[in-house]
Amino acid sequence: MLRVLATRRWLGALALAAAFAVAAFFLGQWQWHRYEDRKERADRITAHYDATPVPLAGQVGTDPMPAALEWTRVRMSGRYAAGAPLLVRNRPYEGAYGYEVLAPFALDDGRTILVDRGWVLNAKNAQTRPEVPPNPSGEVTVTGWLRPSEPSLGHHLPAGQLASISIREARGQLDGTDLLGAYVVLDREQTAQGQTPPRPARLERPDTGLGPHQAYAFQWWGSMAVGFILVFFGVRREYRDALEAESGEPLPGRPRKVRIWDEEDA
Repeated sequence: MLRVLATRRWLGALALAAAFAVAAFFLGQWQWHRYEDRKERADRITAHYDATPVPLAGQVGTDPMPAALEWTRVRMSGRYAAGAPLLVRNRPYEGAYGYEVLAPFALDDGRTILVDRGWVLNAKNAQTRPEVPPNPSGEVTVTGWLRPSEPSLGHHLPAGQLASISIREARGQLDGTDLLGAYVVLDREQTAQGQTPPRPARLERPDTGLGPHQAYAFQWWGSMAVGFILVFFGVRREYRDALEAESGEPLPGRPRKVRIWDEEDA
């Protein structure tokens, strides 16, 4: 069989099988890393989402928030800044697209953090601002979840609008207000009088599904040997055909090939 395998045709097929095995290995690695990323995120959400809220003080500064703190449930007190909120475009919610509403929140310690108060439906056209429930006035206690800044998409939008929740771009829209390096997704807010003010639609609970990436990784790794198996059986068949051609007789356990005209002559 080695003599058959050493031919140019089968050496080429063997090289293709090796190339496929290498590609399948790295594709499996890619899917496995995606699975690990999804699992790490799901573990953070599971650990933090329903936890008892902790004071915001000491959790984040002006530097980007560490990934380990994502979805930490925090509590803070302060006042919403005056003026219209920032609107983040093209955000999905229950099958529709609209805006997420960002409001600067001045903490009692003098720092400012963005609060994502929720979602509102698009207006009739892109030039019209949607109706947004106003920020509550006076002292407010906010409970929510920490999220890191999103990457900038590089879009140039009208004043008051963002393409993503980029804290750097939000600073520019807010005349350089020194924002903390994370934002808070609103869970609940309460005024000093104990009232719960109107708010945009509450954002959906984050998805903790792991997706099919682990299964895809195993499938890719399991397919690494497919090319070599096909080459083996192809070489084996050609080798046995050559032996039969030399001997003129079928090999043991292999049926004799009968031509149609041989059957007619019988």
